[in-house]
Amino acid sequence: MVIAWLVLIQYGMAGWADSYDSGNPPRAPQEALRGMWILAGGAVVTGGGLLALGWRIPGLVQLVVLGVGAGLLAYLAARG
Repeated sequence: MVIAWLVLIQYGMAGWADSYDSGNPPRAPQEALRGMWILAGGAVVTGGGLLALGWRIPGLVQLVVLGVGAGLLAYLAARG
């Protein structure tokens, strides 16, 4: 849900607003970078916490899912 919210709402709405406000620099890449840091931090905290508790499979899944989301937002920031 967090990945969908960051990509669709934060990045998508910023990109949509940028198309109507051509006089100012675009804000969509900044929103993508902010979302990337949120997801990367969440991956480290939650995935690392689960691994520290000994829950290997849920910890790895958490790291992979949030890491892929962070990578997606980093790609969108670099492209924008």
